Amino acid sequence: MAVAPIEWADGRLRLLDQTRLPGEVRYVEPATAEAVWEAIRALRVRGAPAIGIAAAFGLYLGVRGSEARTREAFLADVRRVAEYLATARPTAVNLSWALRRVQRRVEVLEAPVDTLKAEVLAGALELLEEDRRTCRDIGRRGAPLLAGARAVLTHCNAGGLATAQYGTALAPIYHLHEQGHTLRVYVDETRPLLQGARLTAWELLQAGIPVTLITDSMAAVVLRQRRVDAVIVGADRVASNGDTANKIGTYGLAVLAREHGVPLYVALPTSTFDFSLPDGDRIPIEERSPDEVTHLAGVRTAPEGVDVFNPAFDVTPAHLITAFITEVGVIHPPFGPALAQLRKDLGR
Repeated sequence: MAVAPIEWADGRLRLLDQTRLPGEVRYVEPATAEAVWEAIRALRVRGAPAIGIAAAFGLYLGVRGSEARTREAFLADVRRVAEYLATARPTAVNLSWALRRVQRRVEVLEAPVDTLKAEVLAGALELLEEDRRTCRDIGRRGAPLLAGARAVLTHCNAGGLATAQYGTALAPIYHLHEQGHTLRVYVDETRPLLQGARLTAWELLQAGIPVTLITDSMAAVVLRQRRVDAVIVGADRVASNGDTANKIGTYGLAVLAREHGVPLYVALPTSTFDFSLPDGDRIPIEERSPDEVTHLAGVRTAPEGVDVFNPAFDVTPAHLITAFITEVGVIHPPFGPALAQLRKDLGR
């Protein structure tokens, strides 16, 4: 990508403010844990992997000024800041996963406070670099599934803007493009916040990949007319049985894909699997402000006083998913035993 969604340089965190896209490329520089929390909550940084990485840097920003003099007091500060940052958004498991990983990194060390502070930063930097490699591997693993396709359909934004660099759902598309096989990508606009129209279409055009933008309600026609050969989306949390939480509208798209015999692939890092949950009924679903539905670009489009239901995510049942694409390989049904083996392999 021409721009980096997340940067750390000279002791400062820089986040591409995605609420300004596509009209303006602007960075914010949150200097406190509270400012990072706001950036995550306000969707200035978004996408499951990206908010996990941002939160890890937020943890460092929150404890680098700690006045704790003992290891135990400092670890108490780490736990307090991590618990606070984890409340920014409830559905994407990468947020809490990244914070727990950095916490474990420092909790096992018997070291002075200054060393522990440095280790918190090192943990965040490690997550940033690891995510770049992981997304590349997702692209490489998923490319063969789309090698015979002419066009695909995607929903929301699971590209470079949602990660450290390369994306999850868009990673196989980018990989194929680099190999000389360019797919056309149909992009759902993704109401109510238009992440498809504002973000996915923008970054694909930046990469030189042909894009056709559609409203969410046009997906059925696109599938019926066989304009696409596959649907590929990202994920915010996947339960042990394969039920998948992703941006609202994914479930309906999955039903449509199954009805029309089009494969639905979910691309994600293994960190997005939540093996503590048996099924999707246990996944917490974030509900956001009614203003996101009643207003568009700050202009009211619905009558005053109307009731609004605004879940940010829905859960797609595992039986509607053709395969999961991860950095360690493609996972096919039956997902129960396959994910149990993955959990064993990951040591989780």
